[in-house]
Amino acid sequence: MAEEGVEKIVHHTKRVFINNFDSYASKCIAKFLSACVVGASLVETDEPEVEEEEERISKDEHPKVKEGTFQIVGTIANKNERRPSYVLDEYFQLKREELLERLMECDIIIYNITEHADQIDEASWAISALHAEMARFSQPKMFILISTVMTWALSKPVDPDDPEIPFTEEDYRRRRAHPNFKEHINVEKLVVKMGKTKSSLFSTYVVASGVQYGMGEQVFHFFFKTSWLGDLPKVPIFGEGTNVIPTIHINDLAGVIQNVIDHKPKPHYLVAVDDSKTTIDDIVKTIAYVVGPGKTKRVPKEDAFLTRDLRQMDIDALFVNLRVEAVYLKENFNIHWVCESGLIDNIDRVVEEYKKTRGLLPIRVCILGPPAVGKSTVAERICKHYKLHHIRLKETITETLADLESIIRMEDGETEAEDSATSSELLETLKENMDQNGGRLDDQYVIRIMRDKLKSKLCRNQGFVLDGFPKTYEQAKDLFYADDDEPEDMRSKIPPFNKKIIPEFVFSLDTSDAFLKNRVLNLPESLVEGTSYSQEQFVRRLARFRESSVEDETVLNYFDELDIHPEHIEITSSDDQEYLVVTERIIKSVGKPKNYGPTSQELEEEERRSAGRRLRKEAQKRADTERRETQEAQQRAARWEEWSKCLEEVKKQEHDLLEAQSVPLRNYLMKNVMPTLTQGLIECCKTRPQDPVDFLAEYLFKSNPQVE
Repeated sequence: MAEEGVEKIVHHTKRVFINNFDSYASKCIAKFLSACVVGASLVETDEPEVEEEEERISKDEHPKVKEGTFQIVGTIANKNERRPSYVLDEYFQLKREELLERLMECDIIIYNITEHADQIDEASWAISALHAEMARFSQPKMFILISTVMTWALSKPVDPDDPEIPFTEEDYRRRRAHPNFKEHINVEKLVVKMGKTKSSLFSTYVVASGVQYGMGEQVFHFFFKTSWLGDLPKVPIFGEGTNVIPTIHINDLAGVIQNVIDHKPKPHYLVAVDDSKTTIDDIVKTIAYVVGPGKTKRVPKEDAFLTRDLRQMDIDALFVNLRVEAVYLKENFNIHWVCESGLIDNIDRVVEEYKKTRGLLPIRVCILGPPAVGKSTVAERICKHYKLHHIRLKETITETLADLESIIRMEDGETEAEDSATSSELLETLKENMDQNGGRLDDQYVIRIMRDKLKSKLCRNQGFVLDGFPKTYEQAKDLFYADDDEPEDMRSKIPPFNKKIIPEFVFSLDTSDAFLKNRVLNLPESLVEGTSYSQEQFVRRLARFRESSVEDETVLNYFDELDIHPEHIEITSSDDQEYLVVTERIIKSVGKPKNYGPTSQELEEEERRSAGRRLRKEAQKRADTERRETQEAQQRAARWEEWSKCLEEVKKQEHDLLEAQSVPLRNYLMKNVMPTLTQGLIECCKTRPQDPVDFLAEYLFKSNPQVE
């Protein structure tokens, strides 16, 4: 808001075009400007004057045109994404004639060429096409090119005797571009040239941006992601790491663009960087310490080219060695800086932005239940699905002891003497306590070890699955107690607890004692040997668990008191299918993963496994088909042989039947017919009449003994 006594200047709505607003930098600039009031940066205020639109931006509805605001339109590279609420209109794959008409409708045209090389040619065409159409302008227009300080990468020092003297905007004519950014510098020169023709009608500006960071990251994303995932024990620093990288927070860059629009400065060329003069070594170490394991290692420069997550433009930016100062905008602009002193000084804020923008929220799960109920089986599957850390008491204690011994053995200067002494003292205390308790630790040390584990960066980043711990109300109370620096709500009746390590989801598995005993009896001997699953020990453990479950204060009661209500799941079978159903039920309760999906290597490996499964399935299908066809052929042959045998038998039976039926007929013929017929034939042969048939008929009639 304007200061008291200062008359508020009314500005008209401005239509702003931004290319590829679905990319990292353009999206942040578009969102920033959509919340700004035209001319707000002209007024000296403690806070930037913006439209109260946070509620509108968070909803899925398109903005209405309001007087005095920036209305955002632009092109997109990916049609699949839904149009954000802060964008008035979007264009996809327009022909240049159509795109020119859209540009002519806008008051301000912003072209960002820091991310995609294919936009360089389009930006060059756009400034030339608009310049050629100045006669058609109904009102003045402004063209802003967002370029990169990589066009300064090979500039000779201002003073050869003192190479640490930084460049300023006044030195822009002396700049020399990195070999991969020569096209960028050509577009910069073209934009500056076009703005000198008739600046009152068509003003042009080049903003050379430092390496951008914040709001989810782009160039530094590899280091944030590597640190956050914790897959590598040490985060790599490519090369010597001594090169100074000029940087700027993406929202500060957006603030510079806002000031250029409002102030219409005299210089056509501006540099946008923060005050930091930090090396890549300092940046990576800070990211690794705050986000990840805290350890880094230098690797050959060439390794960067083998890293799939780094583009060529990113690699070039990581190796630039340049000192630049943004003198003009410091002296003339009214920028409300987000990270004026740089990434390192504001790392906590940047990390929070990174997690929020990327949706990287930890998932904390606790699985409780009697011994041998299958907690570890379910926990392993949950960890695999969500990429969480499986926290088991025995393994955590063993890991802690090993880490302490490793710290003590280090002699390469990686650990300070004070840390080594502290670790040595703690290790000695733990071993002494274990000796006194027959290999077990007192609760105070168990709680300390487990609490440190839950507060580790990896557990706080991705989350964890607590397997069968805590076992009692007191253990839970001591494990999750609130730190001294956490604010306590005096009005709340809920006991104070540490919100950063408390499980969000608690699942209680249970079944009958008979089922548990039977399951333990059927375990392989190799799994039982040396564990607490021997018959006597298991029975005692189960009895202790049942006794603690009926106490007035149980671990489940503790979570109930915190309004984290455990979900009870009954186990009815010990087969794999049962635990698969239980796992699916837990996944349904927890919801979708809140971290990075599979990496490109994991996707390729999964694709290979899927391809292998498909090939095996197809081969099995072919084998089954061939086996089925062979079996069918054999069955057909067997049936044909059997049918042939049956047919022969039927024919034989019919022949025998006919033979048996013909005997009396033959006897009758031989006795009553054949003698007379034979004699008639003999007579016919002797006589040889002209009509032998008539002769034979006449003879038989005369010779019939029944005819007188």
